[in-house]
Amino acid sequence: MIRQRRTRIVATLGPASRGAENVLALARIGVDVFRLNFSHGTHEDHAQALADVRAAEKDLGRPLAALGDLQGPKFRLGAFADGKIAIKPGQRLRLDLDGAPGDRRRVQLPHPEVFKVLKPGALLLLDDGKVRLSIISAGEGFADVEVVAGEMLSNHKGLAVPGVTIPVPALTAKDRIDLEFALRMGIDWIALSFVQHAANMADLRQLVNGRAAILAKIEKPAALRELEAILDVSDGLMVARGDLGVELAPEEVPVAQKTIVRAARRRGAPVIVATQMLESMISSPSPTRAEASDVANGVYEGADALMLSAESAAGAYPREAVAMMDAIIRRVEADPTWPSLMRAEHGDDTDEDVDALIAAATRAAEARSTACLVAYTTTGGTARRLARERPTLPMLAIAPDDAVARRLCLVWGLEPRVAHQPRGIAAMTDEAAHLAADLGLAGPGGRVLIIAGPPMGAPGAANLLRITHAPKARA
Repeated sequence: MIRQRRTRIVATLGPASRGAENVLALARIGVDVFRLNFSHGTHEDHAQALADVRAAEKDLGRPLAALGDLQGPKFRLGAFADGKIAIKPGQRLRLDLDGAPGDRRRVQLPHPEVFKVLKPGALLLLDDGKVRLSIISAGEGFADVEVVAGEMLSNHKGLAVPGVTIPVPALTAKDRIDLEFALRMGIDWIALSFVQHAANMADLRQLVNGRAAILAKIEKPAALRELEAILDVSDGLMVARGDLGVELAPEEVPVAQKTIVRAARRRGAPVIVATQMLESMISSPSPTRAEASDVANGVYEGADALMLSAESAAGAYPREAVAMMDAIIRRVEADPTWPSLMRAEHGDDTDEDVDALIAAATRAAEARSTACLVAYTTTGGTARRLARERPTLPMLAIAPDDAVARRLCLVWGLEPRVAHQPRGIAAMTDEAAHLAADLGLAGPGGRVLIIAGPPMGAPGAANLLRITHAPKARA
């Protein structure tokens, strides 16, 4: 089952999409990577979800990836006696550490580390920015605030302090438990929320110890300032526009998105654009025109993947949302101007030999007789470098095991498959040509360009470019 598009789709599993039948249907429609959100659901829910993904993978005969998204240090209010309170601009309220139910005069904020950084005049944003509170005064374990905007505050709403770095570990106690569980399950990617510094990802890498690929969610302004250092210790990035949009002015978010996508593409690291892509499809069978344009923009930018959140997890139309995203992506990729616009975002080549070889392969691929590119990859590095060049021909990535193939499901344009690493160049050439023909990537006589790094099966830089022709597909 070959995707008729290069940009990949990530979909979040939740109450609206759980179950083997739903997962298989979403995979058939177009999902490449399933996101398990550890902010919600139990370990039993996530274990069953992963089992359903693996079953769908077997049914389809192609790899599918699972991404475990850790909650991170999310700051939330306590609870109100009546569940919520009405508020209005000018109203005053105290935030404190008292666990008693809140009312119109006070409410708990169970995070002493937040009070330590609050200053008079600072702004607090709650409920994704719908409520804004200005700090009047703050001290040890309390803050008196004035409502600037908002009409309602309810239990456990999230809180952000724009422009302030709060001294908390990126991995909470809950995250560490969830991480170990996800790794024991055999998750393919781990995403860390609210990354602020490269050290956060370095800590995660040490804990993961090669058992999964790791991805940094960029949703804090501090992370934007350390983007290159974060990339040094990450396998991929996510443009998490929901929380990023809470702390940045709306006009800054598109610029931040471009910055993050360009940085990842320069490195050949997969990058996901996420949040509110088809938001109206939570309750509507069709998106707004602005949302369709937003999805299209991510494709024109050359992002590796686009992500659905509540649309697929809790919405009324999860299958329609995936089908719509798939349709928009395919339409953009059929636009004759798409390749040039996408390549305008491409970073500078490096001096590494492997990049020179791959650049030569992509130039050779421009010949009309070329049908597809094949990359033999032991760890995924050669395939990712090939995808970095954004060739519009089909790209087959032949990996030695399921773990490598699944991680490559997130990468732009790659069709990962598992096959034994052949002994010798002649066997490699024959296997690549037959597999390309069997998958329908090359018709009889079509030229196949093969990139590999003998000796086969040993990690290292690609050093061989070979040209062959596809035979007839095997029965």
